[in-house]
Amino acid sequence: MERHGDDDDDDPMQTINSHDKVSGQTFLVHDLSGSLLPELQEQDTMRRNDYYIPVSCEEKAADFGNTKDGGDSKYNKYDSIPLNSLKSDEAASGPKQGPTFQDGQRRVDYVLTYHIQKPQSFRRKTSHFGDYRILRSLRRSLSMMRGRDTPPPKEDPEVAAHKHRHDYHEDDKRFRQTEFEDNLREMGLELEKDEGNKIPGIGFLKIHAPWNVLCREAEFMKLKMPTKKVYEVKQGSDVVERINLFIRKVTAPLHPKVEPNRAQNVKHLSHPFSREKQHLFDLSDRESFFDSKTRASIVYEVLKRTRCTKAKYTMGITSLLGNGVYTAAYPLHDGDVDGMGPEANDRKILYEEWASYSVFYKYQPIGLIRKYFGEKIGLYFAWLGVYTQMLIPAAIVGAIVFLYGCATVDNDIPSMEICDPRNNITMCPLCDRACSYWKLKTACGTARASHLFDNPATVFFSIFMALWAAMFMEHWKRRQMRLNYIWDLTGFEEEETHKGHHRAEYEIQVMQKTLKKQDMSPKDKKVKLTCTDRAPAYMTGLFTMLFMVGVTFAVVFGVILYRISIRAALHMSSNPTARTNIRATVKGTAAVINLVIIIIMDEVYGALARWLTLLEVPKTDKSFEERLIIKTFVLKFANAFSPIVYLAFFRGRMVGRPGDYLYVIGSYRMEECAHAGCLMELCIQLCITMLGKQLIQNNLFEIGIPKIKKLIRRRKSDMDSQQQEDYNMTLQRHEKDHFLGPFVGLSPEYMEMIIQFGMVTLFVASFPLAPLFALLNNIIEIRLDAKKFVTEVRRPIAGSAKDIGIWYNLLRGLSKVAVIVNAFVISFTSDFIPRLVYQYMYSPDGSMHGFVNHTLSYFNVSDFQPGTAPLQPMHLGYEVQICRYKDYRETPWSNTPYDLSKEFWAILACRLAFVVVFQNVVMLMSDFVDWLIPDIPKDISLQIHKEKILMVELFMKEEEGKKLLRDSHANQSPLQPRSRPASHTPSNC
Repeated sequence: MERHGDDDDDDPMQTINSHDKVSGQTFLVHDLSGSLLPELQEQDTMRRNDYYIPVSCEEKAADFGNTKDGGDSKYNKYDSIPLNSLKSDEAASGPKQGPTFQDGQRRVDYVLTYHIQKPQSFRRKTSHFGDYRILRSLRRSLSMMRGRDTPPPKEDPEVAAHKHRHDYHEDDKRFRQTEFEDNLREMGLELEKDEGNKIPGIGFLKIHAPWNVLCREAEFMKLKMPTKKVYEVKQGSDVVERINLFIRKVTAPLHPKVEPNRAQNVKHLSHPFSREKQHLFDLSDRESFFDSKTRASIVYEVLKRTRCTKAKYTMGITSLLGNGVYTAAYPLHDGDVDGMGPEANDRKILYEEWASYSVFYKYQPIGLIRKYFGEKIGLYFAWLGVYTQMLIPAAIVGAIVFLYGCATVDNDIPSMEICDPRNNITMCPLCDRACSYWKLKTACGTARASHLFDNPATVFFSIFMALWAAMFMEHWKRRQMRLNYIWDLTGFEEEETHKGHHRAEYEIQVMQKTLKKQDMSPKDKKVKLTCTDRAPAYMTGLFTMLFMVGVTFAVVFGVILYRISIRAALHMSSNPTARTNIRATVKGTAAVINLVIIIIMDEVYGALARWLTLLEVPKTDKSFEERLIIKTFVLKFANAFSPIVYLAFFRGRMVGRPGDYLYVIGSYRMEECAHAGCLMELCIQLCITMLGKQLIQNNLFEIGIPKIKKLIRRRKSDMDSQQQEDYNMTLQRHEKDHFLGPFVGLSPEYMEMIIQFGMVTLFVASFPLAPLFALLNNIIEIRLDAKKFVTEVRRPIAGSAKDIGIWYNLLRGLSKVAVIVNAFVISFTSDFIPRLVYQYMYSPDGSMHGFVNHTLSYFNVSDFQPGTAPLQPMHLGYEVQICRYKDYRETPWSNTPYDLSKEFWAILACRLAFVVVFQNVVMLMSDFVDWLIPDIPKDISLQIHKEKILMVELFMKEEEGKKLLRDSHANQSPLQPRSRPASHTPSNC
């Protein structure tokens, strides 16, 4: 809030504050009752009226008493407002719940922290407060008086200059802090400072919003508040209500013991708060009308609009936090989670009924979560709950598909043919020189394991998961609309009056550009950042992201080289143990290496995405968040899925044939798939990546890192555990919350769930147990996140939102891409299509007998290129003339040896036809599900329509009452005093 220079000379508050600044303390003039001077009250009201339309209110009478500025010794601890000053009409309502000021009446709605200079009595002053030379000479004289015999040591000029600059910056921060706090008082907020010694070096500025500020800001923010009007809520016909009542009774043990979760038959009609229509709202209990979440949001909005303008440039609270004027800003938790006593605050209830692992089987108290943390966090946990519930049928079906593969593995004819000991098929070497010939029956274990995931049920499960994704999206939209109705968020976008305040970095960039413009042309005052100013940042971000995606592909290529070289080294090893399970060893170690690289690169990509977004200097927090999400998603998605995509679609496709292999580097040729295909290796990679990310990156890091930090702080402390516990008992609420971690937003929580959703849907054809693993992880994840929000981080600012924003678009995009990816996995990665083609086109009896022999081509060992033949050709005990390899090629004795056969082209055509048919059929079914299920439940649409009718009736009755009142006043005699109805008596707002 700007303070105009023309009014400074006539402003008694300015004179008082100037005197206080010189003394290093800040006080407001008040009488013994705690009220401001009448002149200052009137001037403060006039300042506020410049920005808001006033409502006629009864003002308290203020009596001036004799008070000394800071003379009372009980205020020496607090460099701020005296403890009994600025008492509002709330002070008469008795003790308040939650943290309060030192008077025990006014509630602490918000806290700012800042550094305290040590020692204060000898703090250097800048030119804002005095002359540097005089103060330095005084300090030098004092030091000489303390030790006349010992001459003062000479100080290094560079060190002295550094200290001088440090003192200047510290005092400059102090100056901005003082001015910002004065402007907050002009906005109507009440402040109290706490600079006690419990946390050395940290000062706390406690902020309280009185009733008139709450009313004013609620009207400005158009907050929907419940009115006195209530109406009956019906959930459909009598039959539907009976069914819902029966379901609620059956599922009663699954509901948390929270009051808002009980059945509600009536609902308050909500309307944007207006001071002119206060009679519509139930204001009998002002303490509970604006809950702690709403009060903190109101104070935060005031902090964002208040400006510090006496410096060289304008700074808001975000800029002040960015420049270190204040070190932290946060609302307070309601109480302790382990607090003793009969009272149960919302935080304690959430800890017992939501953040405890013992209630993992219960539903989440979404209503209480929204009441305590706001709509954004409430919607996240509601979405996570719906996603976890929808994973239950997917996990059951996936487990059935896996069990079907286990039950039919002994009846799978191709696996039986490979494992038949009478099988004498000699296979070609898997690598040059070091590898020798081998028997097909040695791949028996891989073939049987592949059948667990590559069977006819896989196609059904892929179709089921595509429809499941569509059902999940529709179910969430309906759930979201129901929450919007319950939380009075309908029409939220239409009533939003502002799209977001400027970010601190944007203001600093604009300030720098403004100073440059003013140096060149002093008349230019309006400056903003254009696309031309951001063009270098955009180009830097684009090229950097392309480079990092290239780095991801390079990492995948490095793991490929690792697999090839390790396989060749193990084949050349003289140790028989190392040569027994070469393929399993290479697969497992490569998957673990990929997992470690993914976890490390995830952290790198997260920091890189934030740095690139900061370079672009987005104007608002919403724009910053969306750009950061897009960059982070692209980089982390490429990081997590690049190895999986390679195994699914590229490995084994660019190999060549014996005698004409494709080489990577030097003598290392491209990798081949096992005889049963690459699906088994894809399954291993997906399983290790999914479990590793969930157990290590998501859960272990979230649990372990906070505990390690807490252990480090405890080790650094000189107190033992008992002393530490006693010390914590003496801390106040704002001091305890200071030790909690800052809230970093919901993007990391959403991101890990989006990546998990991709692993559940994109390659589910290769790993039907993915939904089961995701379900088990999410059951733990919900309680883990809940415990983190309730006990380990500071209370976040409650943000209003009616949906999950850009995350819904990412989910919808992944569900569409999943249909195409699964179609290609079934068609090209698995052997499903070749088996169908053989059974219905080439099998003599319509069975699968002879399928293995049909997939193998012949190679004459005399056609090996020089230097590629095995070093040990007699490894099997006999001389090999013809070996087999998996491909559809002509025989060496045909007219076109080793060319692709007609069977290859027939199978390729069937593969492509399957992709087209599968994609169109599944997407058509998904669109049908989307059309069949309405986005808005019928009962909710009826209730919304009913609310609109009731709101119109309510205002029509109000207008009729006003008309009757005007008519009655018009009929009165001019000499007769007019009486005002009680319903229109001005309130103390």
